[in-house]
Amino acid sequence: MPFKPRCAAPTSLVRPVPVDQQGKEGPTPAQARGPRWRRTSPGLYVPATTDAELVEQRILEQASRLPEGGVVGGWAALRLAGGGFFDGLARDGRTPLDVPLIVPPGRSLRRLPGCQVVREKVVRAEIVTLQGMPCAHPVRAAYDEARRATDLRAAVVVLDMVLVARLATLENLTTYFTGRRKMSGCSQAREALRWCDARSLSPEESDLRLVWEIDAGLPRPRCNWPVSDLAGTSLGMPDLLSVELGVVGEYDGGEHRFGSRRAVDADRLERFRDAGLESFVVVGAERHDRARVVAKMHAAVRRAQDRPRGWMIAVDPPPLRID
Repeated sequence: MPFKPRCAAPTSLVRPVPVDQQGKEGPTPAQARGPRWRRTSPGLYVPATTDAELVEQRILEQASRLPEGGVVGGWAALRLAGGGFFDGLARDGRTPLDVPLIVPPGRSLRRLPGCQVVREKVVRAEIVTLQGMPCAHPVRAAYDEARRATDLRAAVVVLDMVLVARLATLENLTTYFTGRRKMSGCSQAREALRWCDARSLSPEESDLRLVWEIDAGLPRPRCNWPVSDLAGTSLGMPDLLSVELGVVGEYDGGEHRFGSRRAVDADRLERFRDAGLESFVVVGAERHDRARVVAKMHAAVRRAQDRPRGWMIAVDPPPLRID
């Protein structure tokens, strides 16, 4: 399934409720012990039919425990703001991530399975209400995710996905990040800003761009930039484009395997070649083999340099539409 930068707002969230002796606002003590209710945390319950796998429901169940002044933070706040990348799973697509809960000084919250308690200050201007929950503003949440990311590349992917989902602008992020220099990981967050690109439409495209720049040592490419020939005929919009080197690069995920899509991809690459551009294609099985991807990139650059004529294309600063 193609990656979508934005996700739809959930419509079926169930807020945990405490035990009610009368059974009107919540389960009676006897009902709470029965099979029709599920305990989400000490003293709070939802009907057993509530979908515990829905990421927004997971967030709500943890957020229901927040003390006064506490907020949902990090990836969970970005998810509630509409970020499709922030699905509550690690990059392996299987491992659930703990929900970050930011608790201000002077407040306490017990750490339970499924949550991460972060004890930090959050000022009033950094708090927004999303899906009925107090959350860190997307700019603050992006900052926290970038500074706590496992490495620089992971931080760049986070910021790319924040930008393409239009949860923040590069100007917003830059202003906020540069004003905070005493929190752990702040240098990584600021460094990630140098590498991010709002036109990267998927985490895999971000990974590919970083291999091009960091591992292959090639000049910064343009991402998802429409290319035309000199007559004005559209040739396509490659994932990566180096006008300086005359090379385009594509990442082919699972949705590219089917016959009709493969034919469209092959036709687009042929149009690029007819206009003088060399290309390379990276498939999903190769994306973790950086040496192999670098070799493909360098081979495409050499082919472009060996061509007897230059490339004949036109590129204009285009708008980027995200549906």
